[in-house]
Amino acid sequence: MTTYADPTVQLIAVCLYFAAMLAIGYYAYRRTNDTEDYMLAGRQLTPTTAALSAGASDMSGWLMMGLPGAIYASGLIEAWIAIGLTVGAWLNWKFVAPRLRAYTEVANNSITIPSFFEARFKTTNHALRLTAGVVILGFFTFYVSSGLVAGGEFFRLAFGLDYTSGMLIVAGVTVLYTLIGGFLGASLTDVVQGTMMFLGLLIVPIIAVTVVGGFEEMTTQISTLDAAEGIDRLNILTGGTALGVISAAAWGLGYFGQPHIIVRFMALRTAADAKAARRIGIGWMGISCLGAVFTGLVAIPYFADDGGLENPEHAFLALSQAMFPSFIAALLLSAVLAAIMSTVSSQLVVSSSALVEDIFRVFRSSRNRRQELVLGRAAVLVVSLVAGLLALDNESTILELVGFAWAGFGASFGPIVLLSLYWRGLTMPGAISGLVTGAVTVAVWGNIDSLAGELYEIVPGFALNLLVAFVVSKATYRPNPEIDAEFDQMKAQAHSMITDAR
Repeated sequence: MTTYADPTVQLIAVCLYFAAMLAIGYYAYRRTNDTEDYMLAGRQLTPTTAALSAGASDMSGWLMMGLPGAIYASGLIEAWIAIGLTVGAWLNWKFVAPRLRAYTEVANNSITIPSFFEARFKTTNHALRLTAGVVILGFFTFYVSSGLVAGGEFFRLAFGLDYTSGMLIVAGVTVLYTLIGGFLGASLTDVVQGTMMFLGLLIVPIIAVTVVGGFEEMTTQISTLDAAEGIDRLNILTGGTALGVISAAAWGLGYFGQPHIIVRFMALRTAADAKAARRIGIGWMGISCLGAVFTGLVAIPYFADDGGLENPEHAFLALSQAMFPSFIAALLLSAVLAAIMSTVSSQLVVSSSALVEDIFRVFRSSRNRRQELVLGRAAVLVVSLVAGLLALDNESTILELVGFAWAGFGASFGPIVLLSLYWRGLTMPGAISGLVTGAVTVAVWGNIDSLAGELYEIVPGFALNLLVAFVVSKATYRPNPEIDAEFDQMKAQAHSMITDAR
């Protein structure tokens, strides 16, 4: 691989990017006065901010590194992940966002998913809230770890730093601006980071396809290379099994239960804003995913003469360094950092809220604003420290780490969120039974190679969660006028706001 970029210019650009993120964090710090501000930005996100923030915090290093790497290694069969995610994201914005925004306000102005569950069922039993908080902390530790792995790999390839040093740099800067800026800081930096990701995934594949001779020449070269190896990376239906395609598309199920994504719905100004946010978010996502797929494909012929890429997940990084002069390459490299850091910051904020709102407050009912803010910031440090220790072992790929955490949230929270919003018959025992079933199924299934290799663990976890929650709720349902009244109020409020938005 020929590198045209000057490492000094790249380093200066990355340092400027870091400075900009810290400045945004400080700006948000000056506007954060209490726990609701720190964890939900006072429910004042605009549709554009919510959409770009949800997209940037969702996609992470997976979009810039994991997906292009999977396409490079296995071909278009891996694009089913992007297809499933895009469909899942659209359904999430369409059916979850308006109702969740309305219901969390109606149900005791809940600012976290676990606190919403407790308020939804009008229970003084904290078992569901505590369980949900622990699940969030557990799976987000793995999720944050995947981002730190991506950060370490980034600095290793871009600047020749050792993996650990690169990982610590990314962790340090991200933790600092998240620590001071909270949810607002994470959301505002997400807007900048999401824009950078979008532009990077437009520029790199378009220029690279031109360099290799155009789209037709690219596909011809890939077909020639594949024929020699006995594979077909250009066929979206070959190279995998039916269960493999189902597993890839099933990533879309995960959207309904990702706390760091659906919390953006709760932070919208009104439920009516969900419509505009959906259009912006899905447009961003569709184009970005397409760019990631083409990045993986065009890297195949581009690096063929060099013997291919040693690590497929470096496709975007390697193309940026090989094709562009120093300044442009530096901006593109910063886009990869943006993808990594946007997700890590959002996950740290949600982890913080789980510890403060859903665990600490259960055992101590004090409403001391200063104490809760300090504890929330301390939680950011604790989660990032544990995730950093896990990231020291970078043998797992970014896609594997993200896949496990994504399945954990999707299978544990997803069905309960949907049932809470659309079925008044869901009970607290049903919710906690389903949530635990989903989480345990993912943990067990995902660690048995013979099972995980055949079917993505989110599928059995999601299905069993739904089944258990339904059966237990049917057996334990008792009419509750207060729950019914709030459910009807949520439906009316969501419908009214959506109708007004038209």
